[in-house]
Amino acid sequence: MSTAADQLSTLLDTRFSCRAFLSKQVPREDIERMLRMAQRTPSWCNSQPWQVHLVSGEATDRLRAATYAQALSGKLDPDIPGPAEYRGAYADRRRAAGYSLYNALGIARDDFQRRTEQMLENYNLFGAPHVAVVSTDKALGVYGAVDCGGYVATLLLAAESLGIAAVPQAAVAMTASALRQELGIGEDRDIVCAVSFGYADEAHPANACRTDRASLEETVVWVED
Repeated sequence: MSTAADQLSTLLDTRFSCRAFLSKQVPREDIERMLRMAQRTPSWCNSQPWQVHLVSGEATDRLRAATYAQALSGKLDPDIPGPAEYRGAYADRRRAAGYSLYNALGIARDDFQRRTEQMLENYNLFGAPHVAVVSTDKALGVYGAVDCGGYVATLLLAAESLGIAAVPQAAVAMTASALRQELGIGEDRDIVCAVSFGYADEAHPANACRTDRASLEETVVWVED
C-alpha cells in the first residue's frame, strides 16, 4: 500500500523542468486546483506574500513577444539581482546542468550561437500555453521572496500531481519592464520568477534532459554532540 511519503517521493522523482510544450491548453478547473493546492504553502507569519498573474490564451503570446523583445535588446532589469557569483560546487552544478541540456539538444560546447538561441527560448516561455508570474510585496524584502520560493516548489509538485508539466524561470523575471507593462504589476511589488506550464512535448529532445542532486553528505551538517 502506497504511503503519503511514497507518493511525495514519486512526485519529486518524476518532476522535471519542461523546456518544450505542446500548444494544448490546460483545463481551467485543473489550473484552479493546482493553484488551490499551492495556496496551502506555509509562509512567514502566514503573510502569504505571493501574488500570481496567471496568463493564458492570446495574452500568453503577447507576453512571450514582449519578454523576448526585451531580452533580445539586452536591457534586462530584474527587481531582485541575480547571484553575484557561482563558486565551487555551485558553479560545478550550474555548469553540469547546462551541459546536460546542451547534450540532449546536440549543441556543441563551442557552438555559442545555438547556446544563445537556446537561452533566448526562456523568454519564449519554451512554447508554453500558460505562465504564472509570481511577485511579492517589496516591503517584505528577502522574507517575501523566500516565501514565494516555497510557493513555487509547492506549485511545481501540484502541477506534477495533475499531469501538468512546468518549468520555474528566474530568467523571465529579468524582463521586469515588459512584465509590468503587459500585466500591470505595480512598483510596490518585486517580481520573483515565472512558472511556465502546460503539457510536455515528449518527442522534443530538450525534455530528455535530467539533472542530478547532491548527496546528503554534501548538503547536511549533522550537529549532535
